[in-house]
This record gives sequence, C-alpha cells and structure tokens, in this order.
Amino acid sequence: MNTAQVYLEGVVATLRALPADRIGEVVAILRQARSEGRRVFLFGNGGSAATASHFACDLAKLTRSKNEPDFKVIALTENSPTFSAYANDEGYEAVFAAQLRSLAEPGDVAIGLSASGRSANILRALEVARTLGLTTIGFTGFDGGKLKDKVDLCVIAAANDMQQVEDAHHVLQPTICRELLRA
Repeated sequence: MNTAQVYLEGVVATLRALPADRIGEVVAILRQARSEGRRVFLFGNGGSAATASHFACDLAKLTRSKNEPDFKVIALTENSPTFSAYANDEGYEAVFAAQLRSLAEPGDVAIGLSASGRSANILRALEVARTLGLTTIGFTGFDGGKLKDKVDLCVIAAANDMQQVEDAHHVLQPTICRELLRA
C-alpha cells in the first residue's frame, strides 16, 4: 500500500470512530442557541483556526431557512487587528478569552477547536466561557488532551495524527450544518 492509501485508510478509520451521539448533542445545542437568539463563538489555532472560520461561514449561510432564525455566529479568528492587539498587550494565551469577555453573554455557545487538546489560548478561552455562563463545546483529537475536561461537550476525533484529526473536523462541520437543516 502506498503512502496516500495508508493516510486515507487512517482518515476513514477516524471518521468511522467519531461519536455519533456527541455529534447529535452538538446539533441539539446549536438548534437551541439558534431558536433562543444566542451567539455562537468559534476559535482555533492554525488549521483549526481555518476550520473555525469555515464552520462559522457555513453556520451563517448554509443553515438559513425560512422557518428558522439565522445563526448569530462569530469566528474569533477573523479580526486580525483585535487578535494582534490582544496578543501584543495581553499575550497570545488571551487572544480569544479577551474577545469573549467583551462579546459573550450567558447562554451563548463557545466552540473551541484544538486538534491536540493542549492549546493554551483555547483552554483559557473555554475557562472564561464557562465563567461567563456559556455552553462550551470542544473539538479535539488524540486522547482529548486537557480540552476534554474544560468543556460541557467534547467531540474527539480519536486519531494519533494531527492531519487526520483536522480532516475529521473538516467533515464534522458540514455534517452538523446538514443536520441543522433537517426538521
């Protein structure tokens, strides 16, 4: 078997092992947030930042329905001046937590993506989110890292390969959006 085949087999195995019940719980939390007019905040680093931004885009656009309100969704990865100001003045660990302190209200939802489950700025933001009364969701990989203990609901793509974890997160996002369109 060549390298590409081995990699793809790993991705398929990771996708098959995703916890369907947890995905359903994410959908239920997001449905409730939408119906109550709550905001959904997404954030991640590197590839997970791109996934967070893409997920925010899809929640905002692809889940629109005549019968439901639109999602109020914000990717905390998108405002470069704000992001860099907090990084410069308060440290990189504060870039998402500081934004949540300014924008979030009790009942909102915070979704942190960290493939390793160890990203300090994601962990700190999730701690702040809990303190503020947000529902917290984590998307991670490997064994869940510290992230799994910092959230109300954790979806673990149980692979030991960073790229396979990120691939699984890319698949989760449209899967969740499709479920949100179902009645």
